[in-house]
Amino acid sequence: MIPQLTPIVSLIAGIVILIMPRLLNYIVAFYLIFIGLVGLFPHLFP
Repeated sequence: MIPQLTPIVSLIAGIVILIMPRLLNYIVAFYLIFIGLVGLFPHLFP
């Protein structure tokens, strides 16, 4: 599930950043938090 989700999230984030560059900090922060949670709690994301 996660290997297919990562490229989709990256693509959507890239498009949003092109449209609204000020959101870059928030998008990167949420992405890093999400990846960190997946790494710490892999059993919650099958």
